[in-house]
Amino acid sequence: METIEATLTSLKDEQKVNLINGCFSPSEAATIINSLLQEKINFHKLQRLSLTEGNNQNTCEFDNKRIDELIYEQALAKEFFSQARLDGKKLVVKSTISIEIEQ
Repeated sequence: METIEATLTSLKDEQKVNLINGCFSPSEAATIINSLLQEKINFHKLQRLSLTEGNNQNTCEFDNKRIDELIYEQALAKEFFSQARLDGKKLVVKSTISIEIEQ
């Protein structure tokens, strides 16, 4: 508990989270990446829905650019994992999230 408290009090303007770091089968990697992408897509859909909730006058016009980008990335990833599976390859997946305080 002391370590966590000491770390929290000494936080700077940036935090890094080592989210994924390992060697995976194509099926495992596909599950991990697809889950992350789907969660992010759902986040944007919920944000979009909350903008119009209770507003009958809203025209329901949205910028779906980010959702479309994520769906496209999902399709590319699916092809990539399928090819790796066909080739009998393992995949190394690394992902670090960088969080910064906006200046």
